[in-house]
Amino acid sequence: MKKLLITVLLLGGASVAYGYYYNLRTVEFVPEVTTTRVNAGDVVDTVGATGALEAVTTVQVGSQVSGIIEELYVDFNSIVREGDVIMRLDPDLFETQIEQSRANLLRAEADVERLRVGVEDAQTQLRRSRDLSAADLISPTELEAAEVALRSAEAQLKSAEAQVTQAEASLNQSEVNLEHTVIRAPIDGIVTSRLVDIGQTVAASFQAPELFVIAADLTKMRVIADIDESDVGRIRPNQRVTFTVDAYPEEMFEGTVSQIRLEPILTQNVVTYATVIDAPNPELKLKPGMTATVTVEVARRNAALRVPNAAVRFRPTPAMFAALNQPAPAELQGGPPRNAMASPTGDRSGPPAAAADAAAGQGGGRGGPGGGFGGFGGFGGGQGGPPSEEQRQRMRDRIQQMSPEEREQFFAQMRERRGGAGGPGGGPGGFGRRGGGPPTARRPAAAPTAETVPAVERGATTIDALFAPLEVAERNARVWLLEESGQLRSVDIRLGVTDGSASELVEVLDDGVTLADGTLLVTNISTPESGAGPPSGSGSSSPLMPQFPFGRRGR
Repeated sequence: MKKLLITVLLLGGASVAYGYYYNLRTVEFVPEVTTTRVNAGDVVDTVGATGALEAVTTVQVGSQVSGIIEELYVDFNSIVREGDVIMRLDPDLFETQIEQSRANLLRAEADVERLRVGVEDAQTQLRRSRDLSAADLISPTELEAAEVALRSAEAQLKSAEAQVTQAEASLNQSEVNLEHTVIRAPIDGIVTSRLVDIGQTVAASFQAPELFVIAADLTKMRVIADIDESDVGRIRPNQRVTFTVDAYPEEMFEGTVSQIRLEPILTQNVVTYATVIDAPNPELKLKPGMTATVTVEVARRNAALRVPNAAVRFRPTPAMFAALNQPAPAELQGGPPRNAMASPTGDRSGPPAAAADAAAGQGGGRGGPGGGFGGFGGFGGGQGGPPSEEQRQRMRDRIQQMSPEEREQFFAQMRERRGGAGGPGGGPGGFGRRGGGPPTARRPAAAPTAETVPAVERGATTIDALFAPLEVAERNARVWLLEESGQLRSVDIRLGVTDGSASELVEVLDDGVTLADGTLLVTNISTPESGAGPPSGSGSSSPLMPQFPFGRRGR
């Protein structure tokens, strides 16, 4: 009886297991489609950076003379006006120097008076000597001695007068040094730093010592932000900036870009450029030295249709089409695409190869028998296409044999003809970027543009005024719709400004298709192999997350 019971239980368990296995085999896989919606809103392209706040004008106050600090009239955060006395040095030494300079001046003036009397006496002696010489009462030698004595007295007088001038200058210098013992505020502002105390000795030998730092008008601040070299090309003056500081993490401050400095800053092999951002500070919340987290607004589109970038990154696979019981497009099966993707200018007339041929000047043109230059890629002399190595070597040999004058003339003609004829029968000497001209047609030399005229001749005072307006680079993309019939359909679109998570919808390139606010776009389709994994193109799932080998199944 016991053996019979065990046998029945074993047979029952085997039947249940076989039934479960058979039922599992007949379960039909139902693909799970993940979607997102087109939505309306603002799209803002930004560049992030960090920087430090500082006053627009900061003056370091120093001393031109040495001495001991006798009085301090200001402290940290003191408000000063231009000309206010903020510090005084001990003036005793300089007053003594003034007294000494005055005494030297008096002595020099006395010497001048004494020598002036000597000159008058020498003049009298010379007159007497001339009278005596006329009466032959003295020798010519005595007359010459009187003349020499007069000239010597006059020279000594001039030297003494120069010493008077020198003594006056020394006195003036001593008086100026005495005035420099009184330190005055050079501008209106606030004392942000005081580096000295009463009784301290100030030594002004080769460099003026720093005594105070005065910041002018803290209601106007600026941020010096370090912009990475990969982003600096998108920064322009007058762009809107928002930033936060740690002292007020919930408050957003605003400013505008005023300058992009050209001096590179190399820090640990990373190149950045200092960008000056003007920021108003009416409430004096911002203080010098604060660290600011900056966001520069590069481009903005208000009330635009936003296409989530997850839908743009989605790339369906043949397995996804098989899960939907839908034939895969030809391009996924190795065949030609259903139509060419639009070019950046919106031309959808042909495959990319045709656009490449057009950009290359239709194969470089055909050169004539004169060995002329054809299209951009070829030097002519044959049936088009790039020149052979023999032709290149012949051209190099010919240039080397030219004299310097002939070589300069040759290159001048080349520059003249650049952009000239180059199509079929490019003609002798033609050097064209694109073909299509008559055999001897030449395009006129390009007129000077703003890009070719030197900055000085354009009247610009700073290079910031020469930056061209920043243009938004539009790009083409493809998204996928899940129609009501369950069919997956591709839609080619053109996108504009992007903020990293969504992009501005500029135009729908497919005729008869409209993307509106709320339109569902596919971001992922689960397959029997992948299950309900992450969206296609979004990277592999985390190994720490539980893995499900099957998708959602149903009867």
